[in-house]
Amino acid sequence: MGGGLCPRLSSSWENMEKALNDAVSKSKVGKYFMLDARKSTFTKELRAGTATFLTMAYIITVNATILADSGGTCSVADCSAPVNQTASPDCMLKPNEGYQSCLDKTKSDLIVATVLSAMIGSFAMGILANLPLGLAPGMGPNAFVAYNMVGFHGSGPISYKTAMAIVLVEGCAFFIVSALGLREKFARIIPKPIRLACAAGIGLFIAFVGLQVHQGMGLVGPDQSTLVTMTACSSTNPVTGECISGKMRSPTFWLGSVGLLITCYGLMKEIKGSMIYGILFVTLVSWIRGTAVTYFPHTLIGDTNYKYFKKVVGFHKIQSTAGAISFSDLNTSDAWLALATIFYVDMLGTTGTLYTMAEVGGFVDGKGSFEGQYTAFLVDAGSTIVGSTLGVTTTATYVESSAGIREGGRTGLTAVTVGLYFLVSLFFTPLLTSVPPWATGPSLVIVGVMMMKVVKDIDWENMKEAVPAFITMILMPLTYSVANGIVGGIGMYVALSLYDYAVRLMVWLIKMRGMVVKERNQVSAAAAADLAIEVI
Repeated sequence: MGGGLCPRLSSSWENMEKALNDAVSKSKVGKYFMLDARKSTFTKELRAGTATFLTMAYIITVNATILADSGGTCSVADCSAPVNQTASPDCMLKPNEGYQSCLDKTKSDLIVATVLSAMIGSFAMGILANLPLGLAPGMGPNAFVAYNMVGFHGSGPISYKTAMAIVLVEGCAFFIVSALGLREKFARIIPKPIRLACAAGIGLFIAFVGLQVHQGMGLVGPDQSTLVTMTACSSTNPVTGECISGKMRSPTFWLGSVGLLITCYGLMKEIKGSMIYGILFVTLVSWIRGTAVTYFPHTLIGDTNYKYFKKVVGFHKIQSTAGAISFSDLNTSDAWLALATIFYVDMLGTTGTLYTMAEVGGFVDGKGSFEGQYTAFLVDAGSTIVGSTLGVTTTATYVESSAGIREGGRTGLTAVTVGLYFLVSLFFTPLLTSVPPWATGPSLVIVGVMMMKVVKDIDWENMKEAVPAFITMILMPLTYSVANGIVGGIGMYVALSLYDYAVRLMVWLIKMRGMVVKERNQVSAAAAADLAIEVI
């Protein structure tokens, strides 16, 4: 009897699923999303959307953590200071309860901003372009803004509000370029080896951040002799991050390493949501109080964070990052360089990802275009404009969308499903803000690994391509600047190309000289002949 129950339940479920799929396919929703035309079903799209969300949900905490490192709108005024005294300017770079409290609120704002921009972008991509692509703030531009433009806790040359203004201007420029159909042409201006090396260089940069003391797992820290060194110390200087004692004995580092292994094992077995599982394991262990790896130590800040964490469910209203835009300092060389860099990185990254995902989904035709291409470009650019007004960096199509496409996602219903999941995430801000950096650090390392795939397409036998590509990649993490890598790579490419131009110029000059001499000789010969005739 029991042996026949399971088959009957399975058959009943299949019949219910088929009836649901048929009903949706024949409805206005099914016809709008072209379910039958693209040979898909409602339940298949739901599964695809779930797979895509699981593989890209890590961005919620990772993006907020990275951008919060910039300090956001926090300033010296938020620092705690003794009674009747003013806080010193360096209070933002030292442990300070007042400033840390501001950072915690900023991170909550950024989590909500990340979720909202991802939700709006995914909804728009699904409803307007009818493509199974999820959108969210991109990795790379966020690190550039946080660590190069604004700098760690506001130590850079550009303020957070000015940085968001730059992102807004870039988004508007990107939208215009997309509307005019010039997006692909702009992307091709940069030499191919530099384009490929940029993705790999940003990957190295992100992985480097994920390994650092303050922002990630804590394996890499500063050293007065060698600049950087292996740390993972049980005791570090809270200001400089230098190792005090117990090298390679940091409990949080080893916990993060376990999370990294979990993620790697999951990716090896192609388990969907592997990065989420790694983050989840480390986070759950870190939530236990009274342990060496707890994220809630028995301190004033720890107690405050734990009290907020216990709410579990709660909607956080953005207080500081939404509308934090200032155009007053845009007319500087640093601002223009940052604008050009973000525009370039966004152009290459999002254009390449869109075409790659369309290729994976089988949407590309013989001419190299795909259905909904124009609208998809506009949605991609428009999402950046929306994101900048919320306080996050450029919003882009995610390569993790391939997970949903592999599950059979073929229509915009997949993207709409992703947007719905992000909508639900809005109500779990207390949990999302309590993810420690040693839980997200491993994900940054894995993202770096994934972005290194493009190096195989660089012609390493051709020094004219290999050297500029290598300089682009190596300068990004070593100088802690995406812009330096791009400028260095392009500069080297131009310098090496000058040799060919110089040789061509020399050949042309020699050829022209020969022609002039030949013509002069002919003129001289003709003049001599005329003179001889006159004499005769």
